[in-house]
Amino acid sequence: MTFRLDGFDLGAFVAATLAEDLGESGDVTSAAVIPADARFTAVMDSRDAVTVCGLEIAAAFFRALDAQAVIEPIARDGDRVAPGSDLMRVTGNARALLTAERSALNTVQHLSGIATLTRRYVDRIEGTGATLLDTRKTIPGLRRLEKYATRTGGARNHRMGLWDAAMIKDNHVAVAGGVGPAAALAKAAGIADIIVEVDRVDQIAPAIAAGATHLLLDNMPPAVLREAVALVAGRVPTEASGGVTLDTIRGIAETGVTFVSVGRITQSAPASDIGLDFAEV
Repeated sequence: MTFRLDGFDLGAFVAATLAEDLGESGDVTSAAVIPADARFTAVMDSRDAVTVCGLEIAAAFFRALDAQAVIEPIARDGDRVAPGSDLMRVTGNARALLTAERSALNTVQHLSGIATLTRRYVDRIEGTGATLLDTRKTIPGLRRLEKYATRTGGARNHRMGLWDAAMIKDNHVAVAGGVGPAAALAKAAGIADIIVEVDRVDQIAPAIAAGATHLLLDNMPPAVLREAVALVAGRVPTEASGGVTLDTIRGIAETGVTFVSVGRITQSAPASDIGLDFAEV
């Protein structure tokens, strides 16, 4: 398995994560308890029903401390597995694998938690024609990984950062003097993708006229969303955002919006219950 993700340095991530765990003294428990030449075989398994994510990153942790470790993938990222499913079998130096265990598991648990929650939202809007978007509500330093996890769960990535599109929100509008002036300034700056947040239907026409290429319909109830979608009439994509939950997302998606964005899929996803257990050879 070889994991590659644009803009993400896997080697640096693994090294920094292990350094944080090892400190200056290293794994004192394994060094004291486990013979230096002891071998170890273990199986990573899920105790929950999950959408799997992060297995190749976990493998990188094990290989970082034992280059000869044998990794046998049983599942792959994106697989939906039942409770009790085996995900990976790993064999190698016991000290090395036990030292890497927590870093590997933390990563898989966190990313699988995001992918699993994302998949629940995606399933909830199936058949509506709307697409689920993630947001920038991510843990600092982990955005690339967390957005990889939302893609694994079936969502589409929204902006990766502040650099890849303009997103004019309420504070920008307040300073610029309105949605029209704000969008016009962004267009004059040569920005191709201009997302404008509107919270009232009377902001739609000036935003589009000034150059908005995407409208974020903020905290609008379904009846207002339908009105907004009708006013836009397909001229630009529409995105419903704000306070979206599993209970409300289908009704929102059925209003005809192009996208629904949900911060909860990264901000509030619980870690999946995934473990690594000794296996008899």
